[in-house]
Amino acid sequence: MTKCHFLTTINYTNHQYSKKLKIHTDSDEGEGNIKYTITGEGAGIIFIIDELTGDIHATERLDREEKASYTLRARARDRLSNDLLESESEFVIKVQDINDSEPKFLEGPYIGSVAELSPIGTSVMKVTASDADDPTYGSSAKVVYSVMDGEKIFTVDRNEGIIMTAVADLDRETQDRYELVVKATDMAGQMGGLSGSTTVTIVITDVNDNPPRFPQKMYQFSVSEGAAVGTPVGRIIATDADMGENTDMSYLIKEEGDLFKVTTDVETQEAIVSIKKPLDFESKRTHNVVVEAVNKHVDPRFVDLGSFRDQTIVRVSVSDIDEPPIFQPADGTIMEVQEDTKVGALVGVISARDPDVKNKPVRFSIDRTTDQEIIFHIDPDSGAITLGKVLDRETAGWHNITVRAVETENHTMASHSAVSIRILDVNDNPPELATPYEASICEDAKPGQLAEWVTATDHLSLTTSPPTSNPWER
Repeated sequence: MTKCHFLTTINYTNHQYSKKLKIHTDSDEGEGNIKYTITGEGAGIIFIIDELTGDIHATERLDREEKASYTLRARARDRLSNDLLESESEFVIKVQDINDSEPKFLEGPYIGSVAELSPIGTSVMKVTASDADDPTYGSSAKVVYSVMDGEKIFTVDRNEGIIMTAVADLDRETQDRYELVVKATDMAGQMGGLSGSTTVTIVITDVNDNPPRFPQKMYQFSVSEGAAVGTPVGRIIATDADMGENTDMSYLIKEEGDLFKVTTDVETQEAIVSIKKPLDFESKRTHNVVVEAVNKHVDPRFVDLGSFRDQTIVRVSVSDIDEPPIFQPADGTIMEVQEDTKVGALVGVISARDPDVKNKPVRFSIDRTTDQEIIFHIDPDSGAITLGKVLDRETAGWHNITVRAVETENHTMASHSAVSIRILDVNDNPPELATPYEASICEDAKPGQLAEWVTATDHLSLTTSPPTSNPWER
């Protein structure tokens, strides 16, 4: 039996095919009596055969990445009788690979992230390119990676495609993202290799590397001395170049904390400086409140960058308001006068002053609802209280009057003070028997013998305490 021989591997590099596949039978003596035919995958379409010579040609460019092999069957017949000279034989055409496919990034463009201030060599992300060429044949599918744009900031592992930081001073506040172009080259990067590229966006994430900062070293506000406790004086805010929770801060008062307090507006992160205790213009006109802003979430890795706090001065100017006169002493006055003092004589002097800076004149008067009998008079300018009627201690041992002090320029500014006047007794009444007495004694009574007990009353007073009623006491 004759046999057919096959050349089963072909390599097509372009449309002008220089190599051919040939089948041949031992019975072929070159006289053209043999007819060769093929059937199977691509027969008559992709592959055609010369019936006389057995040469097989491809009619189109072969692409190994689309189909790596073709299975065909060959027959050799007698051209005259059409008899099959031997049994049908099967053969396989394997398409030999050439480097005609560039690497491709199937998942690009890529987006990755890395924290600012990460050390050199910190892994950011991995990119992968695939090559459709045959990985088992040569280095056509051997891909290596390189950074085309951004190589000063980031680098990529040549073989693994892992992108890493190339510097240690990435600063989100300076630049918060980078655009890279990563190239993948086959043939292990050798000359003539094909390449593909992709874009990589790297977002720089925040760390707490910036302290709070007040835009101003001093803020100035004013508030009336009559403002109620809790009244806001002003708002200030410290800024932080970080983002998210790294900007969270709290505010503290370092000086003047006895008179002022600070709270935080949770929505705006502003510090609200408010009055903690009543202010007094006459005591202190200006307060320098030291406010401190402190980060809530300090990262221990960056404590060597400095203190994560800042201070500013809030200068609060207290404005004056018109205040009523102040009596001295403020809790009332006790005076004493003999009951036999003559009308017009001085009983005592009461004092009051305007606490305001202008120290306006004050005028005095007696509230006549507390001295309806007009027993006392007061000088409106000096505050001297004099006697207006004769006194009788036995009738009233104390007199409780109320003195009113008012500013001469503003009668709404008035104050009141209780004045208790004690009437001192003088011996102006003889003793009196408690009841009429009638006694009897025996005629033989001895000298010194008790005849009767008698009692007498003297109106001298032993009272020392003043009356307590005062209609102006609160």
